[in-house]
Amino acid sequence: MHGELRKKLLMKTGGHWRRNLAFAVVLVAVAAALYYVLSGSAPQQQRRSRFAADGPVPVLVASANYADVPVYLNAVGTVKALNTVTVRPQVDGKLIEIDFKEGQDVKKGDVLARIDPATFQAAYDQAVAKKAQDAAQLANAQNDLRRYEQLAATNAINRQQADTQKALVAQNTAQVQSDQAAIESAQATLNYTTIRAPIDGRTGLRQVDEGNIVHASDSTGIVIITQLKPIAVLFNLPQQDLDQVNAAFAKGPLPADALRSDTNVVIDHGTLTVVDNQVDASTGTVKLKAEFPNPGLQLWPGQFVNVRLLVNTLKHVVTIPTGAVQRGPNGTFVYVVNDTNAASVRAIKVQKQDETQTVVASGVTPPERVVTTGFARLTDGSKVSIGGGAPPAANPQGPRPRSGQAGASERKQRGGNTTRPTAAQ
Repeated sequence: MHGELRKKLLMKTGGHWRRNLAFAVVLVAVAAALYYVLSGSAPQQQRRSRFAADGPVPVLVASANYADVPVYLNAVGTVKALNTVTVRPQVDGKLIEIDFKEGQDVKKGDVLARIDPATFQAAYDQAVAKKAQDAAQLANAQNDLRRYEQLAATNAINRQQADTQKALVAQNTAQVQSDQAAIESAQATLNYTTIRAPIDGRTGLRQVDEGNIVHASDSTGIVIITQLKPIAVLFNLPQQDLDQVNAAFAKGPLPADALRSDTNVVIDHGTLTVVDNQVDASTGTVKLKAEFPNPGLQLWPGQFVNVRLLVNTLKHVVTIPTGAVQRGPNGTFVYVVNDTNAASVRAIKVQKQDETQTVVASGVTPPERVVTTGFARLTDGSKVSIGGGAPPAANPQGPRPRSGQAGASERKQRGGNTTRPTAAQ
């Protein structure tokens, strides 16, 4: 009995000990957490206070300017030759001569190839001989007619005989005219044996070799000539731009630029020549064609290029870098820096914007300065330091750099150009 009582007492004592141990562990963990939080709050507050007390916010700025801003419509175009001709033989025969090299520039009328002219020359000579024969008969009939008319006038012969001779002369005259037409036809056929370039252009790969029999019905032809100077670019624009294009096109030719598709470097300058007379219902776009002089053969048929079409120029408008424009719940705004280097929030109205430049309809007046870089710590009324974009390590309250130094540093950091843009740009 005593043993059982002792065992119960030991079990009861062990349960209390385990609960006390768990409670102690929890207390230690809570105490450690409180110590970590309380001990870490002071350094954090110190860091925050140091961050807030660093001084003026380093920023980059740019001045608003007045400029003439071109308005472009952009598209992707395909280069196409203005004229492409497949040179085919017009008569059947043996190809006895090739007078061009593949890839050669040729002029209209240059000899490209020759077909054996023997049979066609014989046909021409035969037509000439036939005309000579009929011309002799005509001359004899005309002499007889003159004699018959004299005799008929004196009633020496019947008048009917003179009229019959007159009809014979008319018949022989028609025969001679028919012979002349046959000569001209034979001459044309003979000329077809000499194959000439129909346009100025560049020859492609030769489709047939010398010595082969060629036919007028051959579909491949002898060579393809492509006109490369000038050359055309076809491109599509959305139907929403059609009114703007037509209004500008009605005032005169519209300048168009062809740009490389990978670097957007201008390849050639041309003009818009055609706006298609209907909108493609399946795509909602209209096709346009621009013509380029292509002096250095930078454009090649089948090539893809970017096209920009100048449809308008905004005169004397306010421009700022696009990087300065910010967007918030109330719309677009910028940070304007005054003469005391204090930044203030200014709401603006954007008229036009691209990757580098924004046209401001209202809100900024040149030569006010706007912040282009350094918005992370910037608030309304913040003091700013205009410089290279990084806070000074030794003296954050140091002297403000001269405006020329700031502008040079800004251009170096941004890799841009803050000079006044023009319509040519």
